Amino acid sequence: MSAARHPWWYDAVVYQVYVRSFADGLPTGEGKGDGIGDLPGITSRLPYLRDLGVDALWITPFYTSPQKDHGYDVADYRDVDPLFGTLADLDVLLETAHGLGLRVIVDLVPNHTSDQHAWFRAALAAGPGSPERARYLFRPGRGKDGAKPPNNWDSIFGGPAWTRVPDGEWYLHLFDTSQPDLDWRNPEVGDMFEEVLRFWLDRGVDGFRVDVAHGLYKEATLRDQVRPKKPKKSAESMVERVLNDEPMWDQPEVHEVYRRWRKVLDSYPGDRMAVAEAWTQTAASMAMFVRPDELHQAFNFGWLGTPWSAEAFADVITDSIAAVSAAASAPTWVLSNHDVERHPTRYGGGPVGLARGRAATLAMLALPGSAYLYQGEELGLEQVDVPPEARQDPSWFRTGQPGRDGCRVPLPWAGDAAPYGFGGPDGTQPWIPQPDDWAALTVAAQEADPASTLAFYRRALAARREVFAGADEETVASAEGDLLVVRRAGVTVVLNAGTTPVALPQGEVLISSAAVPGGLLPPDTAAWVR
Repeated sequence: MSAARHPWWYDAVVYQVYVRSFADGLPTGEGKGDGIGDLPGITSRLPYLRDLGVDALWITPFYTSPQKDHGYDVADYRDVDPLFGTLADLDVLLETAHGLGLRVIVDLVPNHTSDQHAWFRAALAAGPGSPERARYLFRPGRGKDGAKPPNNWDSIFGGPAWTRVPDGEWYLHLFDTSQPDLDWRNPEVGDMFEEVLRFWLDRGVDGFRVDVAHGLYKEATLRDQVRPKKPKKSAESMVERVLNDEPMWDQPEVHEVYRRWRKVLDSYPGDRMAVAEAWTQTAASMAMFVRPDELHQAFNFGWLGTPWSAEAFADVITDSIAAVSAAASAPTWVLSNHDVERHPTRYGGGPVGLARGRAATLAMLALPGSAYLYQGEELGLEQVDVPPEARQDPSWFRTGQPGRDGCRVPLPWAGDAAPYGFGGPDGTQPWIPQPDDWAALTVAAQEADPASTLAFYRRALAARREVFAGADEETVASAEGDLLVVRRAGVTVVLNAGTTPVALPQGEVLISSAAVPGGLLPPDTAAWVR
């Protein structure tokens, strides 16, 4: 495929906006912020994203919702929750973004609804055996009087994946009890979501991020999951681990859903697209979601989960490119999102974690395909230890584990103390408290510092556009000792995952994640050399 024929998403850099935590601009009361991010807040900061150098933004769910899982429990797929604004606010956001040359991807949540969705409320009222219940996965229980769940499946958020209703039946929820799973074997479900797709495409959205894309269909019998008797720990067992029995995930019927959606997307102008959140067990199964008649992209969680190792980086690059090449698609790369620990913290935290985060980002931005950034990583934000009394993630309440709140703390925009310009002028504090030591990390502070992480991201994104835009040459990745070496489009990308400096290849250093004195690449540093 020549560069001139690339659709916009093929090598786009997409910035994830976690709507509650990006910017608070919704007037409430006397015109002051309420501490929760919203659509007007996003619109007000779109010039920042343009200046950062991204091509598109992905916005997490803003639909009508009781907010039990912060919008991933949808009560109405075709409206905006008043917490975030109105449909008119979304129209303004789309118009403003397009005027700035930015595309807009919205989140779609097809695996489950909220328990407040009209369909689920009707299902509870209608009773066993009704057409209303057939839209969800209601089943009788096992054991005496049906007092045990229908099978042994667990919720992702901890505890059993089944909840019993007063008439004795149980319903499946692979996530929170407030998120009942839909039965995609019921044709009404597919018809409803086609209407949802068209509703937002008609309003002008450029694409969809598909939540839990691998989970829509469950094995029809809803049989028990076969679980290994002992934990797998050896290197050999990792091969076995990816073959775990998962009757609730990645069933073959799911691909018919995306073939139908692809026809809908292709019927609209402007290269509308969809990217799958598909936590599959192998690169090959992930690639099935991006076959030419299905979705356009799938998140590459292999890159996100790779340890700090040149060999591990090289392996995941090689495997990922090969898998999607077989599907005639382009790979994606991501280091952080709203569900995982921020990558500077994963890489060790502090100055080392930040240095490694910048190096991994620079290597990622040189790879073919699309890169997805998570809000705040351009500021070098780390995972926050949110006080227990301030945690709001439903997984915290079900498991007692810290959960995902630490990567969802609202962004610091300006000022010396919380709320750091996030909300209104009265100093209303955000929905999750911000740390006391973020003054040096605000956008305003970093814009004044040419050595800041924000300045680095702007340079790196500009360099990517200049050096690699439209590049289709073969990409080759290898590990040379502690060095990751990637060769693409006449450029050699080197990342030092070791503990001693190494000599860079001869040539012009286009950009580096830290200073490279005397042509030596320090540990935890990456550079592009031509």
